[in-house]
Amino acid sequence: MGLFDFFKNKNKEVKEENIEENLTSQETVEPEKEEATESQASEENFEEVKEEVEEELDEIIEETVLEEDTEEFAENSEDNKEELNTKNADENTKETVEEISEEKAEEPVNNNATVENTESEETNETPKKGFFARLKEGLGKTRKNILGSVDSVLGAFTKIDEDLFEELEEALIMADLGVQTTMDICDNLRKRVKKENVTDLSKIKDMLCEEISAILTEGCEEEFEIKKPTVMLVIGVNGVGKTTTIGKLASLYKKEGNSVMLAAADTFRAAAIDQLMVWGQRCGVDVIKHEENSDPAAVVFDAANAAKNRKTDILICDTAGRLHNKKNLMEELKKISKVIEREYPEANKEVFLVLDATTGQNALQQAKLFKEVSEITGIILTKLDGTAKGGIVVAIKSELQIPVRYIGVGEGIEDLQKFNPESFAKALFDAE
Repeated sequence: MGLFDFFKNKNKEVKEENIEENLTSQETVEPEKEEATESQASEENFEEVKEEVEEELDEIIEETVLEEDTEEFAENSEDNKEELNTKNADENTKETVEEISEEKAEEPVNNNATVENTESEETNETPKKGFFARLKEGLGKTRKNILGSVDSVLGAFTKIDEDLFEELEEALIMADLGVQTTMDICDNLRKRVKKENVTDLSKIKDMLCEEISAILTEGCEEEFEIKKPTVMLVIGVNGVGKTTTIGKLASLYKKEGNSVMLAAADTFRAAAIDQLMVWGQRCGVDVIKHEENSDPAAVVFDAANAAKNRKTDILICDTAGRLHNKKNLMEELKKISKVIEREYPEANKEVFLVLDATTGQNALQQAKLFKEVSEITGIILTKLDGTAKGGIVVAIKSELQIPVRYIGVGEGIEDLQKFNPESFAKALFDAE
């Protein structure tokens, strides 16, 4: 039912009531009039009441419509007001941007300041890591492996006894410290526990760290320095990263102010010469090379004479990857060494064996076998950052007494670092 129908019905009811009242009043006031007069009066009153009710109804309807129109108008006014404010705000923002742009256009541009600020922000975002930080990060997996195994063993015991030492030996062997090295460490621990009357399990871990640190630092001279002039042979099996290590060594020596030359004596591996040429261009050093499958000793002969005539500080010779059971290749290594001694006798000789730390005990066996056929003066241990078998450094130092000269703790050109026993021990045991 609509509003109009509601008021119409209501008006009709009111009208009928008024008619009844008027008729009653007429009958009461003039009871003696004639029937015709009463009927005429009633019709006239009915018409008057009808007109009054219709007028009241029209007024009510007009007021109702007016209220609805007023509310709708108010809502529309609010929407229009918001749109108007938004439009004005956009216009004000546009005017402000135009004013700022005009002011900036009038100011002189300082491109140098912009570049300096950008470089400063980049430097702040990616700070360069120091030597110890890179070393500590690179040894993260090895540290977790060794210390994690030790913590597990110590957590399973409540007192120090022989069972504890047996479990500790097994954990250290699994961490690639080597059988003989592990037995020596545990024997020393037993003696110290008995001598110092140690009963606290937590002290076993500190004593273990001291024993390993002592092995790494025992008999080590001061920081290793290359003598000038030097001819360096880099040997090792295929896949350990010899050529990449040579490139990093060249960059390191060049930054130290040395003149460097490379010899591409690995003439058998496909693209080995090209790879060394790329490193030579990257480091800005000369590379002496022959054709593929040529005699490696002939390449070293030319390189040794070129280094001597040019008075080059360091000559680094890349050699073919070889295994201990390849007799011809091992004999060729001896031939190369004889060529260097004959052609450049005044130069210092270094033979660096490159080992892959991820191979663990296999690296130790390679070192033993290469030592039998060549006088190895130092070891370069690569890929320490990608393995938990970094304990092999301790085994090599303890069992072979061959000094570790360089370690690789990352893929970057600066991640090949000189081996410092004290820093290595601190990084290995998370010390500062």
